[in-house]
Amino acid sequence: MRIGLYGGTFDPIHNGHLRVISELINRNIVDRILLVPAGEPRLRDAQPLASGSQRRTMCQLAVNELPTEVRSKVEVNPIEVLRMGPSYTIDTVEAIKQTYPDDEIVLILGSDAAEKIDQWHRSLELLAMVKLEIIERPGYQAVSGRDISAIDVSATQVRLHQSDLLPPSVATFIKENNLYVS
Repeated sequence: MRIGLYGGTFDPIHNGHLRVISELINRNIVDRILLVPAGEPRLRDAQPLASGSQRRTMCQLAVNELPTEVRSKVEVNPIEVLRMGPSYTIDTVEAIKQTYPDDEIVLILGSDAAEKIDQWHRSLELLAMVKLEIIERPGYQAVSGRDISAIDVSATQVRLHQSDLLPPSVATFIKENNLYVS
């Protein structure tokens, strides 16, 4: 099987993320997706505003809104939010490999993240362990990737505008928990 590892801050998860998930499953690019909210992301200018637990919950709420045929192939994996200290993708991949020793691990990255992969912890070892699936992110042309007609949206935009680009259950969770209010 091809196990897609889709990590991110997901602060919050939005419809752009769900589009990537749906397209990867519907186009049979991967057989299964492990959605992994980051614990303590290292290459970010600022730490997440929502806690790891809140971001994990929002991911699960969003996955629950996917069509059944997609949802059945997606799992929210809390490995990084449960890990103490910094989150390194290589550690996550090594742990996932123990669960899926005979499967191909496909690391799903936006073109913006892919252009920084050489800065990642133990990047050469990581690249030897995974196949990369780079998704073209609108506005980032430095690294070319698969065009899945990604939605031009960022979590920053969503936080600022609380837009209709959120799954309804995630929007409700954000409102009920007073997240991202200035």
